[in-house]
Amino acid sequence: MAEGLVVSTCLGGAFVGSMFSGWIADGIGRRRAFQLCALPMIIGASMSAITKNLWGMLLGRLFVGTGMGIGPAVAALYVSEVSPAYVRGAYGSSTQIAACLGILVALFVGLPAKEILGWWRICFWVATIPAAFLALFMEFCAESPHWLFKRGRGAEAEAELERLFGGLHVKYSMAELSKSERGDDADAVKFSELISPRNFGVVFIGSTLFALQQLSGINAVFYFSSTVFKNAGVPSDSGNICVGIANLSGSIIAMILMDKLGRRVLLLGSFLGMAIAMGVQAIAATSFVSSSGALSLSLGGMLLFVLTFSLGAGPVPSLLLSEIFPNRIRAKAMAVCMAVHWVINFFVGLLFLRLLEQLGPLILYTIFGSFCFLAVIYVKRNVMETKGKTLQEIEMALLPQQ
Repeated sequence: MAEGLVVSTCLGGAFVGSMFSGWIADGIGRRRAFQLCALPMIIGASMSAITKNLWGMLLGRLFVGTGMGIGPAVAALYVSEVSPAYVRGAYGSSTQIAACLGILVALFVGLPAKEILGWWRICFWVATIPAAFLALFMEFCAESPHWLFKRGRGAEAEAELERLFGGLHVKYSMAELSKSERGDDADAVKFSELISPRNFGVVFIGSTLFALQQLSGINAVFYFSSTVFKNAGVPSDSGNICVGIANLSGSIIAMILMDKLGRRVLLLGSFLGMAIAMGVQAIAATSFVSSSGALSLSLGGMLLFVLTFSLGAGPVPSLLLSEIFPNRIRAKAMAVCMAVHWVINFFVGLLFLRLLEQLGPLILYTIFGSFCFLAVIYVKRNVMETKGKTLQEIEMALLPQQ
């Protein structure tokens, strides 16, 4: 129970952080929002590093979770708003690659924990370093011209556009920005506006994509991977590193293909591949397969699932949503969708082992595979392609449907 609390307290904090991320990003700007989200990460990791009891650990995890909830939504917004249209997909995928690299580094940093008593405290101190770097280096980065324009600070928006794209592109970029909803009263965007007939369609698409991403079982696979590798006679550390490498490899391929094949194609292929991988894992759980064959299918199915997830279902939703939301509601709509993501992530993590015990792997993996297949149908019917279009072009194309 205590171990579960340490994990779920972090996810609970992430839910709270994500709910406020849109208001923070709109209120103080994307750059300052990054610096603000680094603060609870540094405080929380330091608290966990020096704590003498469970309550200190839980409070530290709550702080880290809050920063963790603010960060991804602001990152997706910022990358989409400062990237040229023709490479926005590749830049958006780079955040997923950074996450994969972070996970791999964390795995390596944690390796001595079994041999060296108290090494886990060093792991928490190490976690403060990237947060401190984020707070420091964002001071030298450009502010989002979209945010500046939305706040009525046109001259500053022009200066940042020149810094990002060069003087030759400023006039065209400002003309593009003027096509979007100006909204000097951006602070007046209320929750009721997100569910109004004008905006409900795109917010529902965003929330559903994140819900299907989590209901595919990706985090359950990550949670359960150590056990599968252990049963196959593979050391859990080596197995987790294999999962990390599969995740990183898929993310690099996605970055290369994102602006060539497009977001929609990658999403369709990714969810279809995940459905097949879950099918392989379900077959491994039947009595028709020998024990050695079952282990091979479990391992292969798991690595295929992680690889196909990282090709589309992992990096695409946050990038796609930051593209399809109108400028006026973008930050707050992202906050709502990310909150849906964290809530379902929390419940999948909480219930997975219990469901596995009560239903068995065959039924549970079949349910996950069904959600993956449902995602294929949903994407095919509801998701538009945004490859190579400016944010203003996407907003104008979706406007009649809102």
